[in-house]
Amino acid sequence: MPTKQTAWQKIKWTWQPSSEREAGDSIVRNFLLHWFPAKITKQSLSWSYSFWLGTISVALFLILTLTGVVLMFLYVPSVERAYLSVKDLEFVVSFGWFIRGLHRISAHLMVAAVFLHMIRVFLTGAYKNGTAASQNRPLNWIVGVMLLLVTLFLSFTGYLLPWDQLAYWAITVGTNIASAAPIAGEWMRFLLLGGSVIDQNTLLRFYVLHCFFLPLIVLFFFSYHMWRVRKDGGLACVDQLALTQKEGKAAPIKSKTYSLLGITRGTTVHVETSLMDEDHHTVQSSPNVTRRIAAVMIGTLLLTSLLAVLFRAPLEEPATPSITPNPAKAPWYFLWLQELVSDTTFHIGSVTINGALLGGVLLPGILILWLVLWPYFDKSPVQAVGVWLAGERKKQNLVFLIVILCVVIFTIVGTFMRGPYWDLYWPWQAWPEVPRKL
Repeated sequence: MPTKQTAWQKIKWTWQPSSEREAGDSIVRNFLLHWFPAKITKQSLSWSYSFWLGTISVALFLILTLTGVVLMFLYVPSVERAYLSVKDLEFVVSFGWFIRGLHRISAHLMVAAVFLHMIRVFLTGAYKNGTAASQNRPLNWIVGVMLLLVTLFLSFTGYLLPWDQLAYWAITVGTNIASAAPIAGEWMRFLLLGGSVIDQNTLLRFYVLHCFFLPLIVLFFFSYHMWRVRKDGGLACVDQLALTQKEGKAAPIKSKTYSLLGITRGTTVHVETSLMDEDHHTVQSSPNVTRRIAAVMIGTLLLTSLLAVLFRAPLEEPATPSITPNPAKAPWYFLWLQELVSDTTFHIGSVTINGALLGGVLLPGILILWLVLWPYFDKSPVQAVGVWLAGERKKQNLVFLIVILCVVIFTIVGTFMRGPYWDLYWPWQAWPEVPRKL
């Protein structure tokens, strides 16, 4: 006779199944767990393959959402009160400094995590289709590139909200670079700022974009990104494992009628990536995946909380359009662009080459276009899919790493080595005293 379950047991059984049958049922009957397959390969769970950078990015987005909702109750999006409301957060509201710091650190880390996730996908060749039919990993790679761009813009719009000198002039530099785009540059800047100068219209537009539209876009792209991963048969390492087994001609288990991702009929991507010795290579998603996700999210929260305590969010003087700081710098994740603009501005006789157009628009545009189209030009064999730094992809990985290294070096130079008048200084050199430019 079945025992009567308590309310707590009804809630927790899908997260702590007591049998394989319960583990399979939990995936079907739990709305959150329905994202995952019934079984997952041990290699997909490994820390060394994906570093769980995608999950870390999601954890940071959740922290940003929760802290952002709290900040919305305390922040006033007007040029007269924005700075004072942030100052109250820092010095008047109980633990307001911690909430703001947690939000700021999470925003910076999310940019870094999404960037590193893109690097991981490229270096493992995970943007390429495997041997299974109906895969479309190049499309999911493009979605990932779009997620990176939206994440950058999400952080960029939030940068202005404190309305201090750091925020005001960082946005000034960033939008001036964007205005150099041919034909539509000035129009885009006008549309973004709500006019020709950064004022109340700009603050309100950035606030609405940051708090509503861009988070919705991130949520939409992320949902499609996850759905596409499932449709493509899981992480690319699953294809590699299935390919290895096919080459080894392992005998399938006749009693198994389900694929890696659940019961299926016909020829699908899931059937073609199923494993012949499934019990040896896979484990139940519940509770194995859920426990690791919980560990990653708790670890991410602890790390961001520690950083928020150790590194207080800066708040400079109120924004003053008449006083220009020297040097005026873009947000750190766009400093490589500002450095590129400086390095591509030069003179040939009486002709001046516009670095804002060449280094701020054309070269980054070519780079984004290269990222989007590269999966369709990559002719490396399927044996290289899902393999870290595969020998078959040595040249393209080298080119990719050189580009990434250049971006990192330009960011470091712009952050630590550019001083007054955008001159170069070693980090240990003192900057000369310069008068404020009015």
